[in-house]
Amino acid sequence: MLTRAERLTTSPRYKWLVLWTVMGGLFSVNVTFTILAVALPRIANDFHTSRNTMTWVITGPLLAFGVAAPSLGKAADQYGAKRIYQLGLVLSFFAAGLSALAWGALPLIVIRTIGSLEGAATGAASMAIVMRTFDRDERVKAMGWWSLVGAGGPVIGVVLGGFLLESFGWRVIFAAQMPLIAAAFILGSIVLSETETLPPQRFDVAGAVSLSGGITALLFAINRGPELGWASPVVIGSFVLCPFLLALFVRVEQRSPAPLLSLDYLKKRAFAFPVASQSLANFAYMGGFILTPSLLQVVYDYPDKEIGVLVIARPLSFSILSPVAGYLAVKIGQRTSAVVGTAFVVASMGVFASLGASSPNLLIILALMLSGVGLGISSPSVAAGVANAVEDHDLGVASAAQQLMNNVGIVSGIQLMTTIQTSISHGAEGRAALSGFRVAYLVGGAVCAVGVLLATGVKNEHAKPELHPELLESF
Repeated sequence: MLTRAERLTTSPRYKWLVLWTVMGGLFSVNVTFTILAVALPRIANDFHTSRNTMTWVITGPLLAFGVAAPSLGKAADQYGAKRIYQLGLVLSFFAAGLSALAWGALPLIVIRTIGSLEGAATGAASMAIVMRTFDRDERVKAMGWWSLVGAGGPVIGVVLGGFLLESFGWRVIFAAQMPLIAAAFILGSIVLSETETLPPQRFDVAGAVSLSGGITALLFAINRGPELGWASPVVIGSFVLCPFLLALFVRVEQRSPAPLLSLDYLKKRAFAFPVASQSLANFAYMGGFILTPSLLQVVYDYPDKEIGVLVIARPLSFSILSPVAGYLAVKIGQRTSAVVGTAFVVASMGVFASLGASSPNLLIILALMLSGVGLGISSPSVAAGVANAVEDHDLGVASAAQQLMNNVGIVSGIQLMTTIQTSISHGAEGRAALSGFRVAYLVGGAVCAVGVLLATGVKNEHAKPELHPELLESF
């Protein structure tokens, strides 16, 4: 007679329960990101510091992610994805509590930066769990739902952020996060089964340090360039250090008996092309995401509330389309979905660049929706394509590598597109500032166009033509 646990894991609906469980965990860890961005002016005022200083609450974690992601992804493969996932939730719980009690700007920045390591652990491990639970031809459907987490966060931030801040202050953001994380941990303990682990082997410390150092040097240089100046010795030194450390990583991996990431994957079109494509798409998507509120304020003089209503069109369209896109990709092919979706992001940048001083709101909303629809269509196919290009025992580090390169694209897009706009506009407002925004959007579109070409490297998986009953029950 089967035990209750055995009945659960052998149920045809179990894989969908696993998916929703880890989605809930990832949401509990990441939900504060966009709300925190809205709260920065208030936090800076409370701690009597500048808003520029408090932006490190966001940029610090982005840099720390570069340090932690590869190692934590490999740890999920080597020691068990559930173990690393649950550990990430526990540490995130304490990071949220300490953030709510933060006594100054520097402690909050340090806590949030260290807290991003737990987020990296949860993200890499949870994706590995999902990919190992679903068959190869169903992974794209799972990734469609998975994308709801990334797209739903901004929607929650816009809807709830202002109310929470006005009513209770910024500390309640982190206090409210704690029970969400606790519930996710309890549910994960009940639902999730431990994944298979690699045979005992020495962890590739040299590979982890060289790769993390190289990526972090690149992100630091891009992030600090606009502030310190691109000719600053610190910025130039970081740019020089990046290729040196990455070359060292290649040399270390060639000699390692148990490499952090097999270099053979980087030679595979089905792995390298999709990873690069999504990074370039995020360059344009997130660069535009940060630039658009400034466009609406500086050029069109929209109030903050109206800006919030308009920009929600982007994440809302993403969250609506991504689950549908996962199922659609089964019909039209993952490669087609990736190419078309990335092309939509390019079109979005083109519409933004075409805006005039008196363009109607509908045209602005169209540009926003094209970005959301585009990434919503392409993301599930790209994520599934990367997972299908590697062996199951490398899913953790492959997921981390994908998230890491997304992070590189995000930071690069935000910093470079913003720098281009400000350097051309020179503080102008109204119609005079429009040329700077146009050039920035055109650069984002050009970068993303390269991503369209690289999206052709996504490999199609042949799925069963029919929809299984358990899939319908998952809705």
